[in-house]
Amino acid sequence: MGWSFFNRKKTQSFDDRAARTASGAESLPVQDTRAAIEELSKVVQNDPEAVEIYLALGSLYRSQGEIERAIQIRNSLIVRPGLDREFKARAWFELGRDFRRAGFLDRAEKAFQEARSLGQDPVSIHREMARLTAERGDYEKAAESYGQLDLPLPQAHYLVRFAKDRFAEGNVSQGNRSLRHAIRAYPGAIEAWLEQLTQAFKAGSAAKVADILGQAMAQVAPELRFVLFEGLLTALNQAAKARESSFGEETEWSKSCSEEKLVKALLPVIETQEPDVLLLYYGGLLQLRIDDLDNARSWFEKALMLKSDFWLARLELFELSRADQTLTPFFKEQLSFFLDRARNVRRFFCRNCGLKRDQIFFNCPRCRSWHSISFRTDITE
Repeated sequence: MGWSFFNRKKTQSFDDRAARTASGAESLPVQDTRAAIEELSKVVQNDPEAVEIYLALGSLYRSQGEIERAIQIRNSLIVRPGLDREFKARAWFELGRDFRRAGFLDRAEKAFQEARSLGQDPVSIHREMARLTAERGDYEKAAESYGQLDLPLPQAHYLVRFAKDRFAEGNVSQGNRSLRHAIRAYPGAIEAWLEQLTQAFKAGSAAKVADILGQAMAQVAPELRFVLFEGLLTALNQAAKARESSFGEETEWSKSCSEEKLVKALLPVIETQEPDVLLLYYGGLLQLRIDDLDNARSWFEKALMLKSDFWLARLELFELSRADQTLTPFFKEQLSFFLDRARNVRRFFCRNCGLKRDQIFFNCPRCRSWHSISFRTDITE
C-alpha cells in the first residue's frame, strides 16, 4: 500500500508570554523567565499594592524551582489586611500549586480547600485535586476525576497506570478491563495500546500482538506511532534480560513469544501502512533482532530515501558496513567510541517546550503537556 514506490511562526511579545506562564499554559525559556522575574520584582518594589503582579511573580519563581520564595509571596498576600476575597482565593490556589510542586501534598490539598471556600473556580480546583490524587498513586480515583472533568486523555492515562498495578498483582482480568476502558475513553491513548501489546507479547501470542498493532495504527496519531515500536523493543530487551538472569526459574516474561515469531508477525502490519521514515527505521531494527541483516539494510536505505538526513538510519547502515572495512586497531577504537556516543544522544523531545529525553514519555516532565513527544529525526532538533 504505497510501498511499491521503491521498485515563520508569529513571535509572542514579552507580555503575552508572561501572561501565559502565569496562567500555567506555557513555560518560558529559562533566560526569559529570569528576565521577567527581575522586571516584575522592580515593579513590585515601586508598587507593593500590585496584587496581580505579586501573583505573577510567585508563578515565575515557581517555574524556576524557587518554591520557597513563591510560597513567601503567597503568604504575604494571604495575611494582607483588607485583601479582596477574589485575590485571597487566588493566592490560596497558587499556594496549593506551590505546595504540590514541592511535594507537600497534604498542605496542597488544604490550600485548595481554602481557595474553594473563598470562591475559587471549582473546575480549576477539581483539576488540581485530580492531579494530587494521581501523584498520591490513587490512579483509579484520578481517572474518575479526569473523566468528570471531561478530559479523556489523562483519564485514559491513569486507567493504564491502574491497569499496570493490577497486572503487577496478578489480576489480569481487571488489568485488561481497565485497558479497554482507557481505549473507549480515548481511542488514541498510545499508552493503552502499548500496554495491550506488551501483555499480548508476555502471553506468548505473536498473532495477537500483530492484531493489536494493526488496530493501534488506525487509532493513534501518525506522529506518535513510533512510541508503539519503541515500547515493543523495550519489552523485547526486558524479556531477553529476564531469560539470561532467570537460571531456569519462571518470570513474568517466561511465556513471551520468540523474537523471530514476533518480528515475522509484525513486519506485514508495517508494510500495510503508507511509507514512513520511522516505520522503516523501526522495521529495520526489528529485523536486526533476528539477524536478517540484508533486509534490515534495505529498510534503513529506504528510510534515507524518504529523509536523507535521518542520522540514526545512517548510523545503523554505517554499523552494518563496518565489518567490511579494513581498519587499524587505533581507528577501530576511536570509531567505536564515537558510535557509542552517538547512540547515547537523546532521541526524543517535547514539541511544546523542547525537553529532550532518551526514554519515551506520555506527559512532559517539564511543561506537563500530554502526548507531545516527538522523535529527533534531525539531530539538530
